[in-house]
Amino acid sequence: MAFFIPYFCTMQLSYSFIIPVYNRPGEVEELLKSLSLMDTALTAEIVIVEDGSTISCKEVCERYMSYLDITYLNKENTGPGDSRNYGMKKAKGTYFIILDSDCILPPHYLSTVDAYLQKSDTDCYGGADAAHDSFTDLQKAINYTMTSFFTTGGIRGSKKSVSKFEPRSFNMGLSKEVFEATGGYAKIHPGEDPDLSHRILKLGFKTAFLPKAYVFHKRRISWSKFYLQVRKFGLVRPILSSWHPEAAKITFWLPTAFVFGVFAALILAILNFKVPLVLLSIYLGIIFIDSSSRNRNAKIGLLSIFALFVQFFGYGVAFLKSTFYIRLLGREPKKQYPFLFFK
Repeated sequence: MAFFIPYFCTMQLSYSFIIPVYNRPGEVEELLKSLSLMDTALTAEIVIVEDGSTISCKEVCERYMSYLDITYLNKENTGPGDSRNYGMKKAKGTYFIILDSDCILPPHYLSTVDAYLQKSDTDCYGGADAAHDSFTDLQKAINYTMTSFFTTGGIRGSKKSVSKFEPRSFNMGLSKEVFEATGGYAKIHPGEDPDLSHRILKLGFKTAFLPKAYVFHKRRISWSKFYLQVRKFGLVRPILSSWHPEAAKITFWLPTAFVFGVFAALILAILNFKVPLVLLSIYLGIIFIDSSSRNRNAKIGLLSIFALFVQFFGYGVAFLKSTFYIRLLGREPKKQYPFLFFK
């Protein structure tokens, strides 16, 4: 294992936001507006990478170029991971902040990141995500199920180090040295961010989680798109475990166990043994109460229960299927699931 000593802690930090975009000019407009409202005198380069879009965001970027340092790049479609790599190669900063185009930043974001990095030698950080007041009830419900301790165990954000959770590229920072040492993101999607996180840790770089450096992450705006997203997460996870066996966890099986548990509870209830169904009802009640309380809206609590089933069934079934083909039969991931890879 090679270990690298960070050099950026002795240099003046300069930041470059790296944002890949595919057919989402409206989201870019909201993100750039939030970047224009930062509560700091710090200036940061904003690198927008148009990933082969047919609906360009160039005009949106041009409207903000008079008061934001925007570098607009246009390239053929090679996926978000490769587009982030392309942006980092072109960027002028010494520290790269990776964002998804469907994010909105709170005003304190950059000052929070800078204050932490100026007093630490962190090579890579991960930030949390939250639901903005302007989000729809569906988006808030999805955000709850993707971030709640009761649904994901808080793997997308806790006060533990990144070694205890995988930073996601919707809100992730890394030094230029880390990028050069790792080569950046692989051409798998989704899954390119946990893969990069594992490789960063293997090289001995120092990582951290910054809970106050959160973003408002819109995620998916329909049930069908959310289902397709979590299904792909389930298909990718066994592939990542085959690449990084040391990172495999028994908890990855929990959504699959939930699927089997639901069917078992229903069958046993028909046979007049209702204890499992009662336990399932209690769990769903906890989800409803917690989500309703956090969002101060009972409707979102109910939607969160539906989002839970979409998330667990979409991920759990796909995870089981992918485990069978990739881990048990030893199929080549690119041949079995070519739609998860970019050329």
